Amino acid sequence: MAGLDTELRERLLADPSVLLGDRDLMRALVAAHEAEIGDNVIDIRGRAMQALESRLDRLEAAHQTVIAAAWDNQSGAATVQRAVLALLEPVDFVGFIAALTETVAPVLRVETLRLAVEAADAGGTGLPDGIVALPHGAIERLLSAGRRTPRGDDIVLRRAHPVADPLHGGVAVASEALIPLDLGPDLPPALLVMGSDDPARFTPAQGTDLLRFFAQAFRLVLIGWLKR
Repeated sequence: MAGLDTELRERLLADPSVLLGDRDLMRALVAAHEAEIGDNVIDIRGRAMQALESRLDRLEAAHQTVIAAAWDNQSGAATVQRAVLALLEPVDFVGFIAALTETVAPVLRVETLRLAVEAADAGGTGLPDGIVALPHGAIERLLSAGRRTPRGDDIVLRRAHPVADPLHGGVAVASEALIPLDLGPDLPPALLVMGSDDPARFTPAQGTDLLRFFAQAFRLVLIGWLKR
């Protein structure tokens, strides 16, 4: 320490933690010490500090990952809440169906959001614009298509064919979410369909809690309109 400035030396002696808290300084000190003792001597303290530093780096990386995941979950929950509120704004059923594309889809940041219903008339006669009419059994076929092993989950997240798809209103999407809706014994099977141009937006490895919450809210609002 003799070559140090007097003021700096006194500060370090008064508060050595300044050195301990600086990784670069500690790394340089250890390297200087090991160079001084030579290659034939192993400094256990230096090796221990390197191991602890590596462990700290891993802990910090894990900590950042947890924080990022928590932030994503909070952000996703807030987005779904705004989307549910948007479902409640229309004053008639036609407006409710139109809002899926005009209002709710942008809130959820998806390119398509459609309601599909199995109808006796597959041409969709009598259905409001914006509802996709499907033949009997089509929803089950759509849900099972491309699924190699059952996940025990009724919601399907997967890559989509990059071509214009009538299910998505003639829009080409890269990934899709298919969410079956049980509207009760007196109503036909229905399907809520989301499409994104991002191939990583909907993948089988993702969780479905928020989508399930949105689908349940949508189902209740839809049943409310159908009973009027």
